[in-house]
Amino acid sequence: MSNEGKKVRAHYRGTLDDGTQFDCSYDRGEPIEFVAGAGQMIKGFDAAVLDMAVGEKRTVHIPAAEAYGERSEDMILFFPADQVPDFEKIEVGMKLFLQGPGGMPVPVSVCEVTPEGVKLDANHELAGKDLNFDIELVEVLD
Repeated sequence: MSNEGKKVRAHYRGTLDDGTQFDCSYDRGEPIEFVAGAGQMIKGFDAAVLDMAVGEKRTVHIPAAEAYGERSEDMILFFPADQVPDFEKIEVGMKLFLQGPGGMPVPVSVCEVTPEGVKLDANHELAGKDLNFDIELVEVLD
């Protein structure tokens, strides 16, 4: 029986290949809720829950291409100092938000600051990384 198109709730623990945990729904106490197969989750995670039964636990390895994609140099952006509000307060490592299409905030990391301007990395922080998930399907709602 497929869960495609059904609202599901799942707990998960996400780790990198070196064992570093980057996210865990158990720590928040609430499972994540999404429509299976609707593209609301990264491809590999979405595919894993399509044929899971309630109560089933599964461990999946998701290559970067099926997670947040590979890192792209096209996502490194330069802004001249005179176009950056509060430029003098910007430091390497800071997390900022740019305004994306439709006004949606796009998170970026400051990767370089020079007197000329600032370089921002708009790649997802997990881009280029293979991910591992321990997934537990908690509930199928419809």
